[in-house]
Amino acid sequence: MRLAVVQPPCVPLDVAANARAHAAAVRAARARLVVFPELSLTGYELDAPVVSVDDPRLAPLVEACAETGTLALAGAPVAGDHIATLAVTADGVAVAYRKMWLGGEEARRFRPGDTPTVFAVDGWRVGLAICKDTGVAAHAARTAELGIDVYAAGVTESAHDAAVTDERAHRIATTHRIWVAVASFAGSTGGGYTETAGQSAIWTPEGEVYARAGTEPGVLVSADIG
Repeated sequence: MRLAVVQPPCVPLDVAANARAHAAAVRAARARLVVFPELSLTGYELDAPVVSVDDPRLAPLVEACAETGTLALAGAPVAGDHIATLAVTADGVAVAYRKMWLGGEEARRFRPGDTPTVFAVDGWRVGLAICKDTGVAAHAARTAELGIDVYAAGVTESAHDAAVTDERAHRIATTHRIWVAVASFAGSTGGGYTETAGQSAIWTPEGEVYARAGTEPGVLVSADIG
C-alpha cells in the first residue's frame, strides 16, 4: 500500500482554502492512504466552528479522492465538540475517530472520545490517533489489541518539542511491531503555535524512519509499505 503523510499550508479558519490545499496534496501524493495533521482543515484554532460531513466546502477534497482512489484522513472539530479525524473518499466524508486524550486548553471546549478506531484499507488494518493520544501508552495498546498494521496520527507539535514525536513513534512502532505514520503541522497555526515542528514521517515496525519531511509547510512524503 502506498501511504503518504502531508503537512499542508493552512489558512486559519478558512475551511474552503484548506480543503483545496488538501485536494492538491492528495493529487500530488497519488497514494492509497493520505494522512493530514490534527485540525488540518481549520488550523489549530480551538474556537473554530464545527465542520459537518456534508459541508460543501469539502467537495474539492472528495473530488480529488475520487480521481486518485485515495482515502484521506483530515482533521477538524465536529459536532458534539470533539477533535476528530474525518475519513474522505470518493463516496464522501465521515467522522472516523474522535480524539480520546485532550491536551492543554482543549478540555475547555472539547470532550474526549471514548473508543479506539480501526478500519481496513485494501486488507491493511489502520488504527487512528490524534496528537496527545500518541503519548499515552494505553491508547496504542488498546488500538493494537484490535489488530492493526499501521498506526496513523495527525499531530500539532511545537518546533522545540519535535523530538517528542520521534520518541513516541519509535516506542509505538517497536512495542507493537507496526508501521507508524505521523502527519505534523508545519509553519504557524493557532493556539500559540507560532512555529510548529513539521517533520512528518513514516516509521517501520523496527522503529526506523523510512521517510521524513522537512520543516516547511506544503511538503509531503510517501512510502510503499508491505
